Amino acid sequence: MKEIKDYDIAANRFYSSLDIKSLPLNSWDFYATFFDKVCHASNDVFMLQNLAKSNKWSYNENFEEELFQKEHVILITDAKLTIVHATQNMLHMNGYTPEEVLGKKPKMFQGIHTSKETLKNIGEAVKNKKTFEAVVLNYRKDGSTYKCWIKGEPILNTSGELVNFIAYEREVA
Repeated sequence: MKEIKDYDIAANRFYSSLDIKSLPLNSWDFYATFFDKVCHASNDVFMLQNLAKSNKWSYNENFEEELFQKEHVILITDAKLTIVHATQNMLHMNGYTPEEVLGKKPKMFQGIHTSKETLKNIGEAVKNKKTFEAVVLNYRKDGSTYKCWIKGEPILNTSGELVNFIAYEREVA
């Protein structure tokens, strides 16, 4: 019985440190799914913070809020638009694991019905190192389409050099 009490204390400490206000109550299966989601998001926050530190970002963002409250997928590219990090929750949006997209370009999500005009506007913003927001018709791993809201921003290091781009994404109706 002491083990359960110790577990409850440790779990309470862990969840209190997060900015999450609800816990699943239905079943252990639901709890395990929720716990898995929290673990993945926590790991992603850690990885993003390390990436920011190693690249000396002058960019400050609340990754916990983006992942836990807003449930955004976060995609990071280098200055040449090669994907260097993708959050685990990408799998639920488009069927790709982060490992499958690393080293590739975000164009991999586009297809024949993706608006060329929207892509042109995004391309101009990227070229000019400007923030953009758009809805794009993307393609899942299985070939089905979905509308993806994207907010992209250039990331400069403390010396003012472009080092990364960050995109916050979510599926929209």
